[in-house]
Amino acid sequence: MLTFETINELTLKITCSGNDVLYTKAGSFIAGESMGGKNYSFEKLLLGPQNNFAQAALGSLLRRVTGENLPLMKVTFNGNSVTYYANNSQHIVVYQLAVGEVVSVESENILAFTDDCKYDVRFIGCGVISQKGLATSTLTGTGRDAYVAILSDGNPIVLSNIQSRSTISVDPDAVICWMGQSGYCDPQIRTDLSWKNLIGQASGESYAFEWSGSQPVSVIVQPSERNGGIRVGID
Repeated sequence: MLTFETINELTLKITCSGNDVLYTKAGSFIAGESMGGKNYSFEKLLLGPQNNFAQAALGSLLRRVTGENLPLMKVTFNGNSVTYYANNSQHIVVYQLAVGEVVSVESENILAFTDDCKYDVRFIGCGVISQKGLATSTLTGTGRDAYVAILSDGNPIVLSNIQSRSTISVDPDAVICWMGQSGYCDPQIRTDLSWKNLIGQASGESYAFEWSGSQPVSVIVQPSERNGGIRVGID
């Protein structure tokens, strides 16, 4: 059994009781301790975490084509231990998925997940005018120990309309991930383009991801934006 927790917001602590398997961003291990000698090992995954070779190969191809490829490392535990993981001093958010619950997340923001998560990539069909592309990675809970650790550039905020049923609007270049109560709960893309964009007088907020009150969702946003998007203007 694996449990996730954060240390000082920047380090992921994973406690293993017994034998288990973990998937992490390659090279993210920073320290570990175990009684009676080191009882965990690392293996770079050439394809993916799927046990079926054909599925792993297809998943790897899809991730490379869509730009959602994540260099993964498999950690195999053979006994009780505590290990620590981090990535470039980024903040870490830990989330436990219920069975069937899905988190849609940028591959660059994934730090680690347990074997009780199904890792996949799917097309979302929006994000053409953002650094966030046409595809996104998904992690689906398949068991009771479905933990996910997500990276953020800075201390993130969480927006939720599950109780309020309010409309949530987010800059696509700042969104890390979202979790809906039913299915994928993908956002609509809203644009605010006018003649001012053509003369270089754009507000810089010409597009947004939007979830209506009829889409119960929780969205995690980082306090920095990816460099990208279409810039329309005349010098």
